[in-house]
Amino acid sequence: MAEQQWAGTTYGNGWMHKWLIRILKVIDIRILYVFVAVCVIPVCLLINPSRGIAYRYFRNRMGYGKLKAAWKTYINHCLFGQVVVDKFAMYAGHKFPVETEGMEIINALNNREDGYIQLSAHVGNYEIAGYTLKAEKKAFNALVFAGEKASVMNNRNKMFTDTQIRMIPLSADMSHLFTIDNALQNGEIVSMPADRINGSPKYIEREFLGGVARFPQGPFSVATMRGLDVIAVNVMKISFTKYKIIVSKLDYDKQAKRKEQMEQLSQQYVNVLEGIVKKYPTQWYNYFEFWT
Repeated sequence: MAEQQWAGTTYGNGWMHKWLIRILKVIDIRILYVFVAVCVIPVCLLINPSRGIAYRYFRNRMGYGKLKAAWKTYINHCLFGQVVVDKFAMYAGHKFPVETEGMEIINALNNREDGYIQLSAHVGNYEIAGYTLKAEKKAFNALVFAGEKASVMNNRNKMFTDTQIRMIPLSADMSHLFTIDNALQNGEIVSMPADRINGSPKYIEREFLGGVARFPQGPFSVATMRGLDVIAVNVMKISFTKYKIIVSKLDYDKQAKRKEQMEQLSQQYVNVLEGIVKKYPTQWYNYFEFWT
């Protein structure tokens, strides 16, 4: 029997999230890091299906031995715990130092009238990009999982107050596609995750870390439908208190047939993602069966 899949939502309820924010306003976040590593993660590893998925990733894709794969699985979950703590620390008003590689790419795109696509992945802490890369000249629209906890969505909305950032929840009736299309017609930015198919029957298979993986067709289809510029943005934790935003331009032949455009664009994205994961292997948080 296949393992139960991770729900993909932030653990806890609204009451817990509210108290966590209050606590983070008065204590050093590193104290909470230690608590999570010692008290929370061992329990999660016992009851959460992400344990086996992460272990197989380190064994089969990274090529680690059994002991190293087990240790890296623990470290991976500790880092994920830190990312969650950091997210709530931001809700509490904490500011993380962030350095950016490739900011000139974003600046050039923001100075143009056309909209563009920004692709993300479940590595590092992408949410920080939304609070850091604020485009003054363009509205920013982020496609988000509609099943996320209400308390998390409310805190995100508070963070985005008085900004040009809007969230577009994925909807079962696909109405989010009309919102995306309108945003792009208006020359805005649309951010979309491109490493999880979410049960969609439309996907593109690519070789990734030595195995065949399925990537959602949607982001590449939207981009090539209008011949839009596309970038990949990954936000990686480089120390306890610091992050690095890595911006990569994804090039493809906009004059080619559309199917070929999607092939080229998806391959460009996979190449960038593979490079990031190889450099930061313990910051891969896609706790789903990813490879076919």
